[in-house]
Amino acid sequence: MKVLFLACLSPKSGNCTTAERIRSHIESAGHTCELRDASEFQSSAEVANLVAQNPPFEGAVAIHLFKAGRLLLDIQVPFGVIFGGTDINEDVKVEQKRVVMEQVLLKARFAVAFTEKLKEEAEVFLIDPVFTVEVEAVAKRTAGVFLAQERSQQELHAAMKRCFAVVNSSVSEGMSAAILEAMDLGVPVVARDIPGNAAVVQHEVTGLLYSSPQEFVHQSQRLLSDRELRERVVRNGKLYVEENHGLKQEEESYQRLLETLY
Repeated sequence: MKVLFLACLSPKSGNCTTAERIRSHIESAGHTCELRDASEFQSSAEVANLVAQNPPFEGAVAIHLFKAGRLLLDIQVPFGVIFGGTDINEDVKVEQKRVVMEQVLLKARFAVAFTEKLKEEAEVFLIDPVFTVEVEAVAKRTAGVFLAQERSQQELHAAMKRCFAVVNSSVSEGMSAAILEAMDLGVPVVARDIPGNAAVVQHEVTGLLYSSPQEFVHQSQRLLSDRELRERVVRNGKLYVEENHGLKQEEESYQRLLETLY
């Protein structure tokens, strides 16, 4: 099967890493997979023309119901979608976007949610540059905080292994690849207590959760002073990833889903 895979491919981003991993799963099943950046296309008609080229695509997959999924609405081949996180946590709050995402779900042959909580949110609600400037300004005036540029996965992993802990301060997450990578690398995780993070970080078992700046400081101090706690969350975190997010398991799941496109 020749499969078109659409995703938001900002260089060295979590989405890009996830898309590359899923593409490898598709290809390892014997399919041909062409990964394209959703930002290349202005309309669903452009994607429909691409799909119909000779030799034509026989199926499609998209990450993020609005940014990529909407581009599949006019294609004449079966497709599946993967929730990106921000589509369900943020875009669904905008009426025009929600209507489009509902249309995508109705046409999709399958839909993948990285966590049970994300799946539940989707069931309930369906069936930027300014922010960057704000972050840079805060980082410049905050002692001990440094803003790093995007890094390749190899560079990022090397940096993570040199750190005492990895912090996830997102206010919205689908499934944080950074958290799972840190766990797999044996680095403790301190994460904001939001549904996407709490779905993979069990407090004091696989990592530490916090809900306020004061609690973040408290949990970080515990991690620094309590060696037994640190060793426990590292050990359990790595075990959790091995048992629930192994590449082999993920590969087999996507291969089964692709069979539904035949």
